[in-house]
Amino acid sequence: MNKLIFLISLLCATNVFASEITVKVQGMVCSMCAQGIKKKFTQLDEVKEINVNLDSKLVKIITKENKEIGNGLIKKIITEAGYNVSTIERK
Repeated sequence: MNKLIFLISLLCATNVFASEITVKVQGMVCSMCAQGIKKKFTQLDEVKEINVNLDSKLVKIITKENKEIGNGLIKKIITEAGYNVSTIERK
């Protein structure tokens, strides 16, 4: 019983902290690409930090505490910027 309570509290606690979302993006090749994506995500209230790595084609999004961004919104922002999403991973 104690283990079950511990696991439930651990799962609930993970929603309290900021999360890290890593998005693999196809089509990013220049610093203007990176700046455009970064600008769009920084406009969101949920975003604490955004990093774009052109070499690895990765966009890392750190959300604020108790905030979340859905995969649909992530895909929408990136596709409207003219790129394709390969994968979205969450930590």
